[in-house]
Amino acid sequence: MSSNRRLTYLPDGLPIPVAEPDGLSAPYWAGLRRNRLMVQRCGHCTTWQFGPEWICHRCYAFDPEWTEIDPQGRIFSWERVWHPSHPVLKQHGPYLAVLVEIPHAGSVRMVGNLLGDPMQNISIGAQVEGVFEHHLSSDPPYSLLHWRLSSAL
Repeated sequence: MSSNRRLTYLPDGLPIPVAEPDGLSAPYWAGLRRNRLMVQRCGHCTTWQFGPEWICHRCYAFDPEWTEIDPQGRIFSWERVWHPSHPVLKQHGPYLAVLVEIPHAGSVRMVGNLLGDPMQNISIGAQVEGVFEHHLSSDPPYSLLHWRLSSAL
């Protein structure tokens, strides 16, 4: 996206992220609306996991608990996207997509956008922190989690 100062990083016209009809990811999306990053942790074996599932990946216990974690991690992988898959993004490239590993939560990984100059140098292992982007006037309202280099604070 552009380096211009904007209230939101992503342009209007993208599909609105909502929880599945069964509500599996609803706690994740509700947490983002409150500036909280929620991931699952098994109450039986304490295994962390993301994306959400109805059962623990390790011990197969049902209904892992949702736990708030600090939105801080490190870049595990990244890509500079030149050819976006959604038509709304075609005039907003290149942009940076990162896979962030969160060591203090069992090293779960999640994908997101890296804010800042899309041509910036990126290093595997660079420390990042989460940035919440709220779309309160959308119907329904929603929030997203982006990432920025910790040195950009």
